[in-house]
Amino acid sequence: MGWTMPAETAPQARIWMAFPPGGYTLGDTPEEAHAARITWSAVANAAVEFEPVTMVVDPNDVEVARGYLADTVELLVAPLDDAWMRDIGPTFVFDDGVDDDGGARLGAVDWVFNGWGQQDWASWGNDSQIGSKVTGWSGAERVGSQLVNEGGGIAVDGEGTVLVTETVQLDRFRNPGLSKADVEAELARTIGARKVIWLPRGLTRDAQRYGTRGHVDIVAAIPSPGTLLVHRQNNPEHPDYAVCNQIIDFLATTRDAAGRSWKITDVPAPETVADEQGYVDYSYINHLVLNGGVIACNFADPIDDKALAILAEAYPGRRVVPVDARELFARGGGIHCITQQEPLLRQ
Repeated sequence: MGWTMPAETAPQARIWMAFPPGGYTLGDTPEEAHAARITWSAVANAAVEFEPVTMVVDPNDVEVARGYLADTVELLVAPLDDAWMRDIGPTFVFDDGVDDDGGARLGAVDWVFNGWGQQDWASWGNDSQIGSKVTGWSGAERVGSQLVNEGGGIAVDGEGTVLVTETVQLDRFRNPGLSKADVEAELARTIGARKVIWLPRGLTRDAQRYGTRGHVDIVAAIPSPGTLLVHRQNNPEHPDYAVCNQIIDFLATTRDAAGRSWKITDVPAPETVADEQGYVDYSYINHLVLNGGVIACNFADPIDDKALAILAEAYPGRRVVPVDARELFARGGGIHCITQQEPLLRQ
């Protein structure tokens, strides 16, 4: 049958995370370090109420991590450069062909990670090994890949549809020389892509120095087959106003792997337009789906309640739990970016 990445709404065995080590993510002061640690831990402590959470911790941070995390969060130790598990960890997949025990096989795609396209501020010697380590700890079969890719750069429906971004997978600092056909063939082999939809770009701040150059997971999500949640910036003064119009207009012209036109729901951006670094890319799209729950970004913003209601409607039967994500976005990502789901192996 081949490997297929299930939808993020599929039953899950656990959530994988990484505790922020010293360096860029923590910041320059003890106060900034505390703000990072408490926010990462808030996500873990909320998620563990729904399902197991395993936190990878740098050897230097085991004691301090335990002081922030609930006792029920499992700790495993490995050297880290950063803490964006969605990007440094593997992407879990299934093979529904019958294994020796008569069930499905769990696989884990170990992408090449090179610091979001060899960013000059990033280091990745340790993080490039985390995909393999998590694969081993999980007991999954390693699915090797030479594609430079991150989990935040793909969104799937579990039925063969994959959203990607031209500025990520075709980035010359990630995959020089590869064509769309080359990338699509590798996505077909590794995660079961039957229809790859290429967004032209990501959000403005994410395209700047400390961004990923256009991850899809702050732009669009697929809560169920045939449906899309898409980030909508409604303030004409924000550069993402035009960007979002372009993306939404483009997606309206596309179909999924089953040939369906999308039912698109706009998810409004917060009213907050900028911080001290410039225009923000605050997005409610960057949420984590769990067994029975959704951990959602909160920004202490007037739009929060409206956005949470949209997520509750998109994921019926799941309890939406908000976590203040401003410290995450100040460091370049959100709740989805710091987590990676391991699906429950089907028997």
